[in-house]
Amino acid sequence: MTRGRQQPRELIENRISFAGPSSELSIYDTYLPAEKVGLTAGELLYAGMINGRKTIYGAQGFEADLLPHETFVMAPGQHIEIDFPEASLECPTTCLTIEIARERVDEICSRLNADAPLQREFEEWRFHPESLIHTPHSAATQALLQRLVATFTEQSHDRDLLIDLGIDELLVRMLRTQTRGLLLSTCAQNPEINGLGAALHHMQQHLAQSLDIDELCKIACMSRSRFFSEFKKHMGCTPQQFQQQQRMAVARERLQKGESISRVCFDLGYRNLSHFSRRFQMQFGSSPKQFQHNHTEKQAADKTD
Repeated sequence: MTRGRQQPRELIENRISFAGPSSELSIYDTYLPAEKVGLTAGELLYAGMINGRKTIYGAQGFEADLLPHETFVMAPGQHIEIDFPEASLECPTTCLTIEIARERVDEICSRLNADAPLQREFEEWRFHPESLIHTPHSAATQALLQRLVATFTEQSHDRDLLIDLGIDELLVRMLRTQTRGLLLSTCAQNPEINGLGAALHHMQQHLAQSLDIDELCKIACMSRSRFFSEFKKHMGCTPQQFQQQQRMAVARERLQKGESISRVCFDLGYRNLSHFSRRFQMQFGSSPKQFQHNHTEKQAADKTD
């Protein structure tokens, strides 16, 4: 994500903002290390890292690093504090935020409930302010963020329309991410909540195995066509894509714990390291080796602070 840099007015959280019809995009650059910089969201605030690392502190002891290719969403009224441990004049920590009017969020939820209602055993589509969103985002979401930056900063007759379309897509992706997590949590607690829940639980328990769609249809008590339709409506992807995403999430956690790349690769059902590495690179923007190296360096730096 590239853009022309202006001479900063501030060295901590220097902000450049661009207004849209029901949203505002801001790009923040921090040029010096800083601690406990406060931020309160007026509306729903979608944050995505561009460069560097932030450490975020929230309510109830929440603490997490926000890295490039990761998403963090703040509910209206939520307050956090931020450390910038690696910021420098030569390599500033850079983050974008998109503030979105809550009326826009409600509108998208209403449209999803009308066009793609969830099964009656699950809750309806809505934003859950109590359910924190901090997650790696996909290559498609990264491309969308890049497109939104370009659209916000350009001057064209179609600018506002294109911004609205991009914001709608971003909200749908965000709501699907949050709802997916809630559905998986529900299915883990009650695997027999319904047929789809049973199939999702089975997939989670057998990540290393090749997908057997016929078996999943049998577990879900659905025809093949209905299973694919219901799966896509609830999870926003195909069963094959979901399996890959879940494998990558588990791989990331295990690599952070220092497990060997080859063991993680084969434990998750990949037949060779090159295939595993390509998948990981596509999902997280770095190879497993580089990811593990960066995580180890970060841990060492944190111990010396």
